[in-house]
Amino acid sequence: YRVDETPRRTELMIGPPKSAGSQREIPIHQDLAQRLKALSASTAPDHFILSNARRPVEMRSYRNWFDSVLREVGIQHMKFHSLRHTFATRCINSDCDYKTVSALLGHADISTTLDLYVHPDLERKRKCIEKAFLQFF
Repeated sequence: YRVDETPRRTELMIGPPKSAGSQREIPIHQDLAQRLKALSASTAPDHFILSNARRPVEMRSYRNWFDSVLREVGIQHMKFHSLRHTFATRCINSDCDYKTVSALLGHADISTTLDLYVHPDLERKRKCIEKAFLQFF
């Protein structure tokens, strides 16, 4: 989506990714693959899965739906893009290496991932000190 010059309007842009790094292979969990296959089976072949129409869901409609789900489950408002940050943080907290997380996010440079997504908490700092300490003894 690209915001045009008229306030509160979006223009749907369907085309190739904006950069070479955006076109990448991303493995998905088999449970998610099964759910997507089930959705796909009930969608016409030339239609988008989420809208089951020849046009995708409008960004504003999707954002409104996302906001209503957050309210329904009692989570404070956040932007949909925050899910990307959550994904990256969970990968890093699960001890995925930074280079792999960077590749999954499509960053050309690992420093982008490190600057935007790596925020070690106190527990992670403790684990680091514990590992370093064990190297000496």
